[in-house]
Order: sequence, then structure tokens, then C-alpha cells
Amino acid sequence: MLDKIAGIETRFHEIEKELADSSGNYQRVVELSKERAEIEDIVSKGAEYRQALKSYREAKELVNGDDTELAHLAEAEIEELGPKIEKLEGEIKGMLLPKDPRDNRNVIMEIRAGAGGDEAGIFAADLYRMYTRYAERHGWKTELLTSSATGVGGLKEVTFLIKGKGAFSRLKHESGVHRVQRVPTTEAQGRIHTSTATVAVLAEVDEVEIKIPENDIKMDVYRSAGAGGQNVQKNATAVRLTHLPTGIVVQCQDERSQLQNRQRAMAIMRARLYEIEEEKRKAEIEKTRRSQVGTGERSEKIRTYNFPQSRLSDHRIGFTAHNLPALLDGDLDELFDELATQDEAERLAAAGV
Repeated sequence: MLDKIAGIETRFHEIEKELADSSGNYQRVVELSKERAEIEDIVSKGAEYRQALKSYREAKELVNGDDTELAHLAEAEIEELGPKIEKLEGEIKGMLLPKDPRDNRNVIMEIRAGAGGDEAGIFAADLYRMYTRYAERHGWKTELLTSSATGVGGLKEVTFLIKGKGAFSRLKHESGVHRVQRVPTTEAQGRIHTSTATVAVLAEVDEVEIKIPENDIKMDVYRSAGAGGQNVQKNATAVRLTHLPTGIVVQCQDERSQLQNRQRAMAIMRARLYEIEEEKRKAEIEKTRRSQVGTGERSEKIRTYNFPQSRLSDHRIGFTAHNLPALLDGDLDELFDELATQDEAERLAAAGV
């Protein structure tokens, strides 16, 4: 690890020298300043780590010396430095991992009812509320992009935006099939039913970051439909976009104008295409390890919400909690911390840091 730190320190000094020589080149100064900012904390933490190691070696030598009083002081210093060095090593290892460029982006979340009929739709609505409550707890803003209700208080599907710094870094592990086990209100004999909903987490993408040629998009317009098939708008304001090269389809009808619906549909389309490109990049670099959303069948799951036992179980990390009402109210930080820790451990192992 010291070799990696030394290499970063060398680059840091090169940047400092180049910055001094590039005062007239504004664009280059911006690029170098950004690179320096990205490695500055590692250099600082590396210097602290190197100094702690030096002090530890010196204390070890004093312990074996002839001066008894100094030996006792050195032993006390060793006891103090040991945990400090271990902590610094962990922090530096985390810093050395490649950063996910999407971590600080806003999030577009898509939730769809899976197996289970009306109960799956009600569960999809529960998940939608859970994530919006989590966003509220963090002071993030949410914005409904498109939704389709089931008519029994549930949702066939819902797509919404969460705006907040670090939103993607906290929510990116939520993609997959979520399973619920509970007794539906319509169940007369009290039998437990199992239903599912799928969640997809996409990073919001600016228009300049991913260009979509106009020829690649087919747009259809139609009238927005309300409950029971009633027309909400007399004009054709709903928009359906199809990305011809991939076959991806996005529909938006919640806004009152065709332009607004098209803008929202394009935002979702960009996020989905960006996710595809990001998956290709990760597959090349990491030999891919991100799981897909799946088909929504009961057998595929990342997490189970068991109402009779008030239990949430995340099957990827073996996490279990028995405070389901609080979790569904957005109290998810402990779970998300565990998922982030596991993800970092896997990436450290893969990187050989």
C-alpha cells in the first residue's frame, strides 16, 4: 500500500509543478485543479500514516532498549498507535478504490408490481412511500415522473426523481426484486400471501453527457387516460418514446402538456441508456458483478419484508431487523450502511488493495 501512496504523492507533486507553469492556460488549470482535489486527501492521509508507522518502529526500538522508563512510555505509545495505524489503513484503502462517477448524482427510481396481483401493486405503493420517506429524512426532494395506479390503493408502476447530494451512492444497492409476505386485507382465512415488486435505480444524466440522435427516437402521442379509462385530457398530451436501437420504451402522461411529458420521458430514457453504457464499462473493468432487476418471479429476491414477524431480511448480506414499521417509514440508514460496507469489502478484494 505504501507503494501506491508513493505513486500518488509523486503525481501530486507533478501536478503542483505543472500548475505553477500553466497559469496562462485556464482550461488546463481547471483540469489539474480537479485532479489535485481528487488525490489531495489521500496524500494528506498517507503522510499521517507514514508518520504513524515511523513512530511505531521507533517505539518498538525503545521497548527493547536499556532505559526502563523510556521502555514503559514506548509500550504505552505502541498501544495507542496500533489502533490508529489500523484505522488509517482502512481509510486509505477506501480512498484508493475507484470512485463510482454516479455517486453524487440525483436518482431516478422505477418500481413495478411483480407477481401477486393486487397485493403486488399495494406492495409497490408501500415501497414508493418508503423511499420518499427516506428522502424526506435526508432533506432530499422527490418529484413524481410517471405512475399507473391499480385502483385498489396500489401501483402498477411508478417512476420518480430523488434530488439530493449523494442520493445515488445511498440508493444504488436497491435494484432488484423485493418480496413481501403478509395477510392481505381481502384474505378471509388469514393465509399469508407472497408477492413481489421490482426496483430499478438509475442515475440522472445531463443532456450533454449522453447524446441521443433524433433518428434513434420514435415518438407516439396519445390521450392521457385516467381511472376507468376516462380521458384526463381532450388533447393528445401523453408521450411514448421508443429508442429504436435498443427497443427501450418510456411513457409519460402525468404532465398537462406534450412538451413536459416529452422532457420527462427523455430524462428517463437518458438515464436508462447511461445505465447500459455504465454496465458495459463495469463489465470490462470488473468482469461485471452488478445484479439485474430480474423477472419479478417469487424465487428471485434481494430482500424479504415479512409482516407477521415484523422482519426485514436482506439476503445479499445476511442482514435481519425486526422493526419493519420503522423501516417502511424510511428508517433505512443502518441497512444502507451495511450494504455500503459489504460493497466496499468486495471491491477491495477485487482490487487487491
